[in-house]
Amino acid sequence: MSTTTMRRTALGTIGLAVTATLTLSGCKSGNEEVVPVAPSTPAAGSPSSGYGQPGAASPSAAASPSAAGGAAPAAGTAKPGQSFKIGEPATVPFTYGTTTSGTIALTVTSVEQGQAADLDSLKLGDKAKGMVPYYVHYTVKNVGTTDLAYASVGHMKGLLPDGSEAGGVSVIGTFEKCKDESLPKGFTNGQSQTNCVIALAPSAQVKVVGGEYWGEPYSTVGKKALTWK
Repeated sequence: MSTTTMRRTALGTIGLAVTATLTLSGCKSGNEEVVPVAPSTPAAGSPSSGYGQPGAASPSAAASPSAAGGAAPAAGTAKPGQSFKIGEPATVPFTYGTTTSGTIALTVTSVEQGQAADLDSLKLGDKAKGMVPYYVHYTVKNVGTTDLAYASVGHMKGLLPDGSEAGGVSVIGTFEKCKDESLPKGFTNGQSQTNCVIALAPSAQVKVVGGEYWGEPYSTVGKKALTWK
């Protein structure tokens, strides 16, 4: 688990602050600032949600591919760089941390355009000026044999018309328009959950047209994401 992920988890668990992090398109350096905003208190005993909730902001590269090598996807799972239509599931090998692994079906189900004013509560400031939020809705279904309780999928991004990655906002807190939560207790074979990720179009003239997934092994084998559009 990355330092960024551990920091998100810690903040979400103890409820010290609600934060938002702006991910600039094409920025994969791993440098970031996280600015705390209003206090938040998660429900007792509930797991921390990965993304999708109210706060403050700055640049990050939370789910970028690494340059390292890795094992190729297992037979029967999606190939690096494979493209799907919106609504079409992709079978994906999934790992979380060092002890949780399995197989999931990921499906981008819709891309919804928001309003610039939606971002006001996140206090992104001038860094998001002129950008338009889109909400990429996707489902996660456990199609393997292991319990994936409390794992966070993440690594889902917006896709621009030229095939490049849209900017994004990672949020800890409660952003009702677009929730991206950890998988619940008892997430066994056949269980599914709908999540959402915020994607930022650079201007009103450019639309977010789909989604892309950069989770392992796609971030290391050939460094090619799965895409939906």
